[in-house]
Amino acid sequence: MEVKRAFADLAEVRDRLASVQEFRGYSGPAAALSGALALIAGIAQLTAAPAPQTTAEVQRYLSIWLICLLAALAVNYGALLMWYLRSAGRQERRQTRTVGFAILPAIALGAVLSLAMITHNLARLLPGIWYASYGIGLFSSRAVLPRGVIGVASAFGLAGAVLILTPVESLPLRWWVMPAGFGLGQICIGYLLSKERKPETML
Repeated sequence: MEVKRAFADLAEVRDRLASVQEFRGYSGPAAALSGALALIAGIAQLTAAPAPQTTAEVQRYLSIWLICLLAALAVNYGALLMWYLRSAGRQERRQTRTVGFAILPAIALGAVLSLAMITHNLARLLPGIWYASYGIGLFSSRAVLPRGVIGVASAFGLAGAVLILTPVESLPLRWWVMPAGFGLGQICIGYLLSKERKPETML
């Protein structure tokens, strides 16, 4: 009898810890919208530079995906800021700072490596770096994300390794590579976030 009660108490403590740790600042619709933006950017690349080879084509490629990145950041962090200002309590604001610090190393590493690749004319390595950096960022934030996101993070990491190591130099920059991951991947993350918070009002 005492053993059953002890197990019940442990389960209750675990559930309470999970509810405290769960982070509500990420928006499922915002994540899905950023995925849709990546699909649109892929169509734009298909039109402008489907398989970049010349300097001009690579510049168009970089312009398209930089604009997509800025738009996605605006959508996701705009939703996070709205939630922070409207709904976040003291505990949730502390969580926001913790989440920000957790993902910061991955963002910094991705930015530095991207700048190095552009400087040394190695643009073909950029998609792999972006995939891998994002996968690391997701994995570092795994404690506050739905469990299914771990599978998405692993897929990003694996795809990043394949893109960096592939002997086919033209493969990483092809028009479908970025939409396949950042388009469908973000839509999947948006679905997982929305599914987890379905009973609640979402941003």
